[in-house]
Amino acid sequence: MFKVGKVSHFYDKIKVAVVELSGDLSVGDKIKFVQNGEDLFEQAVDSIQVEHKKVDHAGNKDVVGLKVDEETKEGTEIYKVS
Repeated sequence: MFKVGKVSHFYDKIKVAVVELSGDLSVGDKIKFVQNGEDLFEQAVDSIQVEHKKVDHAGNKDVVGLKVDEETKEGTEIYKVS
């Protein structure tokens, strides 16, 4: 398990997290949301958007929108689960 990004904003009405990536992320990857060392939830990446366009893959320093299953907060860290 390694860190791939951090939530910079969360839109609760549409359940989308804006994530600043520090690693590679692809559709189909399994990710875990962790806040203050506590595991919040896991989910598969169903879609990634960069500037409102759907992409299959994004990398380091990209800012992406991710549809999330549960509410999250700014500062939540995202880890890729192998």
